[in-house]
Amino acid sequence: MTRTLNLVLTVLLLSGLTSCATWDPDGEASLQQEAAETVKVFRARDPGMQRFFDNAYAYAVFPTVGKGGMGIGGAYGEGLVYQNGKPVARTSLTQLTLGLQLGGQAYHEIIFFADRAAFERFKTGRLELSAQLSAVAATQGASADAGYEQGVAVFTLAKGGLMYEASVGGQNFSYEPLK
Repeated sequence: MTRTLNLVLTVLLLSGLTSCATWDPDGEASLQQEAAETVKVFRARDPGMQRFFDNAYAYAVFPTVGKGGMGIGGAYGEGLVYQNGKPVARTSLTQLTLGLQLGGQAYHEIIFFADRAAFERFKTGRLELSAQLSAVAATQGASADAGYEQGVAVFTLAKGGLMYEASVGGQNFSYEPLK
């Protein structure tokens, strides 16, 4: 019974999250504003992160990623991809996790790409962030010791919620160039 309940809750969670994925041309300006605010928040939290913005080949900004789980979990977020400081594409993040987890949370995420090869893996959907690539929680000075792993550096910043988690899973991404 518990297993069935977990499956039903997960399906409902993921269907609710993916229903948010519909492209909304009126929301484009709003997404750009949210992404700009997210970048400001990261820079204010850790000024040392500026080196990633200055030196990255490209980066993806997810203003809000919603995450929830009870045994099985999922997450979803929409964002923008920047190259040379200008938005070039819309992107979305989906995540499925398995393990000990309970709760829900929202967070910001920025993914920096060190070079063209890492960015191309992202653009073609071949980049999947897994448990081996860990995110750095953006706090004062956290970026000082952070570096790229497999051409990618990931930073997150909690917005709210509470999630207990000891799980494994991966993040997958979509990429849609702006017109």
